Order: sequence, then C-alpha cells, then structure tokens
Amino acid sequence: MLFGDERLRRRNEFGGSIEVICGSMFSGKTEELIRRLRRAQIAKLQVEIFKPKTDTRYDETAVVSHDLNSIHSTPVDHSSAILLYGSNTQIVGIDEAQFFDDELPEVCVKLANKGVRVIIAGLDMDFTGKPFGPMPALMAIAEEVTKVHAVCMKCGGPALFSYRLVENKNQLMLGEKESYEPRCRACFNSI
Repeated sequence: MLFGDERLRRRNEFGGSIEVICGSMFSGKTEELIRRLRRAQIAKLQVEIFKPKTDTRYDETAVVSHDLNSIHSTPVDHSSAILLYGSNTQIVGIDEAQFFDDELPEVCVKLANKGVRVIIAGLDMDFTGKPFGPMPALMAIAEEVTKVHAVCMKCGGPALFSYRLVENKNQLMLGEKESYEPRCRACFNSI
C-alpha cells in the first residue's frame, strides 16, 4: 500500500484520478465535494470548480450545499469548456454532474490522464429511479465511487431515491424540499 508522497508521485507519474460522489437528493453529495475541495485548498493545491450554468438554485456562480456551505465555481454551458481553464490545475471539482452533457466522462478522462485529480458529485438516479445523465459512465471509469444516503422522509431508513412531490414528467427539473424528498426503496415503490 502506498502512502503520502509516494502515492502523489505515482498519481502524477501514471495519471490523475476520477472520484465520484453519488446518491439521492439531500444525501450530502455537494457537502462532501466541498469538504474534499476545501482540504485541497488548505494543502495549497491549485483547484478549479465547475457547475452547469443551468443550476442557479442558490447562486449564479457558487456551488452551494443544502446546508448553505459554499465554494466559488465557474458555471459552464458544456463540459468541453472545463478543458479551457487552468493549465496548472491539480484538482478539478464538478458539481451536479447529472446535468452535464454526455461528453463529461471523456473530459474527465482527459484531465485524469494529464495528472489531474477529478472529483465529481451528482445524482446517480433521476426521479423515476433510472440512471441519470453521464453518471453511470462516470462511475464506471472512476477509481473511487462514494455512495451517500439521505434519510427516508417516510420511515427514517437510508434513502437512495429522490421522490418527486410535484406533477412534472420532465427529467430535468430544478427543485428543493418543496419538490423532492428522499425515500428508501420500499417507500419509493409504495406509491
């Protein structure tokens, strides 16, 4: 097992890495992303953070968790724009990955192959319980996948589904607690 400096040297020598943080709404995905990125900033690493331009729920530019912790980010229209920023970047953070286009996995591979540590957060499933956007492909190519769970609002068990409370069949719908609640498998399927 490699530790500390040796691990970092090997990462830079053999390429970066891809980490995915996934789960339902209100499970702490963005909170965990911010935590990892803040630690990188404390270590004085060069960090760039991105989110889809369409995500304006809390702030136009910042990545903001439901607990209102935030970190500055750059909103982008297309995942390819991520490649245009920061040639000295050591860590790239990406929030709300499910809202990005299908080229995001290729962008992340390019970054990792250049020695960049890529940390991605996003919903793994949409409101119907189906895989969401580029997330399945990102999980397949990641060195590390962290699945976080919320608390089911019906029974208190571990929740992995995002149940939509309002009538809207569009896959993409921004919303908060007025529109979604986390549910476990049993409560999600007992509709």
